Amino acid sequence: MTDISLIDRLLDVIEHDIVPKTADGVAYGNKLFGAAILRKDDRSLVLAETNNEIENPLWHGEVHCLKRFYEIPRAERVDTKNAIFLATHEPCSLCLSAITWTGFDNFYYLFSHEDSRDSFAIPHDLKILKEVFTLDPGGYNAENAYWKSFSIRKLVRALPEAERKRLEGRIEKISARYDDLSGAYQASKAENDIPLN
Repeated sequence: MTDISLIDRLLDVIEHDIVPKTADGVAYGNKLFGAAILRKDDRSLVLAETNNEIENPLWHGEVHCLKRFYEIPRAERVDTKNAIFLATHEPCSLCLSAITWTGFDNFYYLFSHEDSRDSFAIPHDLKILKEVFTLDPGGYNAENAYWKSFSIRKLVRALPEAERKRLEGRIEKISARYDDLSGAYQASKAENDIPLN
């Protein structure tokens, strides 16, 4: 059974914690991908971050979030097995590996690889999976010995109609904000030196 309160909390974090950081990042020329880490027990936010490829092309939203996470003193840092990893967009191969290497047993995402390509004009995730790893779109194991991944949109589609419609309305509102951020990024990307912009 899908935990509706968890979906609401994840959407809250995207809307109120990740999007504002992403808007600032896009203004500097970064892509619109972001991530957050929450505690499993009370769902409190540990950290929210966004893409920082202007500084380093490896600082994708998820990897930059993990970098910042490991800057938290060890005694104050939640164990990754006791944390939820949230990505605004389905993690690319780099980010999938980073999530795995850091010991998270889960991740949730809102926008798919296809959304990144079709809605946000950033096709690199799917191209790299095909060209480097010879995998078809979605060609990784969504559930494996390391973690389970969850598409928030798929979870919402499986809900009873009233909750599904309410949450789809929230997602539409968030999607509209990402459409605006995407337009701003696309309009300015020729001026950045991100290798795969």
